[in-house]
Amino acid sequence: MNHTPSELPDPASTSKTGLLPVPAEGRTLCGDLDIRIDRNAVWHYRGSPIPRKEMVCLFASALCRAADGGYWLVTPAEMGRVEVEDAPFLAVELFTAGAGREQVLSFRTNVDEIVTLDNDHPLDVITDPATAEPSPYVVVRNGIPARLTRSVYYEVVARGLEEKIDDDQFYGVWSAGSFFAIGRLDHGE
Repeated sequence: MNHTPSELPDPASTSKTGLLPVPAEGRTLCGDLDIRIDRNAVWHYRGSPIPRKEMVCLFASALCRAADGGYWLVTPAEMGRVEVEDAPFLAVELFTAGAGREQVLSFRTNVDEIVTLDNDHPLDVITDPATAEPSPYVVVRNGIPARLTRSVYYEVVARGLEEKIDDDQFYGVWSAGSFFAIGRLDHGE
């Protein structure tokens, strides 16, 4: 399967990534929680960063994404909405096995989840139309993305190659038997 990059972020398209509805049945709705995850994936409670990684990891394990793109902390008894500025996680480390079309790429997130780049966990590179700057994301679980840190993104790019897809040339990476486009190549033709 081939995956091409997004030109513009489209919140409506996130429903294609396997987002789960957040059922309220049997749970107390707590409304908007005073928890915010900033652009650098730092979790804040009541305006202050949460200093204990173990606490952040615990909250992260209860994080769900609703079909409307919103984020919720969901336990068997309660659920509440969480504000997320960009992506709730960062991909902070790359692991590789193999090379070329046979390689498998995996990422470790800032909350120590390991995710392999594959059809269930695709790479999406969103290009800012004003600056042409890429923002790369990998789906961690149930439609929840992690933004690749700059250094990890550069490592991914270094493992890429050119591929022709439907008469268009793309630069991207292979992982777990699928090609994930990073960008379209223009050879001046």
